[in-house]
Amino acid sequence: MSGRLLKKVLQEHEDSKLRNHPDEELEIEEEDDDEHLGDSVGGRSSINPFDLLNDGDEDPDSEKETEIDDESVVEKKDEDLHSASKSKSKKKKKKKNKETRSNVAKAEIDLDETLEALSLDDAKSKQGKTQGTKALGESSRKAPSRSVLEIDPKYLNLENELKRMYGSKVVRSLESSSGPGGSSRQVRLGGRRGGVHHITKTVLISPMENWARWDRSFSMEFLETKDGCNYFRYTHSSSYEQAQRAFQAAQATHDLNGVASVLRNNPYHIDSLITMADYFKFTGEHEMAADAVGKCLYGLERAWHPMFTPFQGNCRLKFSHETNKPFFTTLFAHMRNMDRRGCHRSALEVCKLLLSLDTDNPVGALFCVDYFALRAEEYAWLEEFAEEYQSDNSLWLFPNFSYSLAIARVYLEKMESESAHVDTSKSSSLDLMMQALKLHPTVLKKLVDKVPLKDQVWTKILKHSYFRSEESKNPSLDHLVKIYVERNYLIWRLPDVQKLLRSAADLVVKSLEENKTEAEDFFRAREEAFPAKNNEYSHLSTHDFSDSMPTLPPDNLQNFVAADQRMGGGGEQVAAGGGGHHQAPPPRDLANRSALAVLFESMLPWARYGDGGGDGEIEHDAHHQPDNNG
Repeated sequence: MSGRLLKKVLQEHEDSKLRNHPDEELEIEEEDDDEHLGDSVGGRSSINPFDLLNDGDEDPDSEKETEIDDESVVEKKDEDLHSASKSKSKKKKKKKNKETRSNVAKAEIDLDETLEALSLDDAKSKQGKTQGTKALGESSRKAPSRSVLEIDPKYLNLENELKRMYGSKVVRSLESSSGPGGSSRQVRLGGRRGGVHHITKTVLISPMENWARWDRSFSMEFLETKDGCNYFRYTHSSSYEQAQRAFQAAQATHDLNGVASVLRNNPYHIDSLITMADYFKFTGEHEMAADAVGKCLYGLERAWHPMFTPFQGNCRLKFSHETNKPFFTTLFAHMRNMDRRGCHRSALEVCKLLLSLDTDNPVGALFCVDYFALRAEEYAWLEEFAEEYQSDNSLWLFPNFSYSLAIARVYLEKMESESAHVDTSKSSSLDLMMQALKLHPTVLKKLVDKVPLKDQVWTKILKHSYFRSEESKNPSLDHLVKIYVERNYLIWRLPDVQKLLRSAADLVVKSLEENKTEAEDFFRAREEAFPAKNNEYSHLSTHDFSDSMPTLPPDNLQNFVAADQRMGGGGEQVAAGGGGHHQAPPPRDLANRSALAVLFESMLPWARYGDGGGDGEIEHDAHHQPDNNG
């Protein structure tokens, strides 16, 4: 039955009751007032989802609500006292109510019969509409019920996944034994020595109680709404711009002391925290590096605009804005920390968040989302993502997806065989693996060396002309192949995957021998998918997708540890260069340079070592340059 008709019937029923029994109107109003007052005092929800955006500061609106609640409580007490004086008059009305109760019961029976008849009619009409549109609904049911980039916030918390894997008791015992990350370095990175304050809980990170209070030095502004998505940008306050200028002065002289000084006065300066995270990573202090990254995320999330709801996949934070770049850099570092701790489900959610914020894939999240999906055993989601994600190329043309989709199909086929339900509309895992080998043959030789695959059969397969080369002479494709092998080689150590690869490689060799033109067809497909003669993905460093940690020669490591010890003296002194003074190093040539000075340059977020170096040459990444305008 329609809502309008139901409302009309109920209204007519109430009007008839009031016309026949006007004396009951007063009691009904009193009961409604009591129920409304009870709801306002005891039943009102005290949880505000936007409380996460506040830092426990006093809010004038909350004070008004408290005053209103106090007044309502006083009014309730007055009404309770006043109701005692009316009890005598209500007793007089009770006798009259008994006489009218039978009439009301008859009216309610009539109303029930009317509603039942109307509901039957409404059900029949709905059934007719459903049967009439059933065929159309089945034919147009292609659109998914939710976006593949929609994020589940409960999986973003790393501690939740650790508890699911190891149990709450184990996690609590580890936290109590290791403490909150302990040591005076917490002070250097923005912690406060004395006093306890309320720290607001966030979704991306679990903040520690010894972190500094959020200083509101930057915020987020709404830009526009376009194609159903809301666009935002981070903005800096005057104090943050001043801290940014101090940071740039420190990095110009390679003065790590200056970076630490910026953090003492501005505990949530993002570039300084990223620099310190890189420093601790080089010294092997991975917990301290993760702590610095966590503070970045805490400050960045506290600055979110009230309309910024990134977990629904409808918010955009374009990487082209200089002030937005630190958020992507920090999220990518946080994702790597999760991967290092084995929390691949949480890393997958962060990777989805990176893809949803900017679909241009500025930091290369598209080239590791398949790895996290496989490690998290989200095989069905990976297939759905490959089908629905909007990209210039079909995702299966990229090396990582062409191979990962075949691996995902292996485990989905196992699940289907156990459930006795086989999806015949999907290509088999063997066909997908053969297609991947034909499209990207240079992956095989790199996998054999990296995994490594030591069976003699691989030596025979690699002698074939199609798999002999390690380079395709396409700069973009070769770079993506390097990233894929560096990121995904661990998956190929599984016996099921190796068995599939061997079977597919044997069949590809036979197929190419029977059909000589097949190799040319796949060559043309590669040229069409990656037509550029230059490397379109040169801004993505292979090291960012690697599990290996940067290492130093023993002599440089000793100097580095000595500098680290000088930093530990209460957090007041950090060695710059090779000694405890602040002398600026020579210009950026490699002659007469100390190894420690070169290392400090490598830790800065806008500089990175080359992939094939060996000579210590620095590659400067424009995407990681600090914002000169603050």
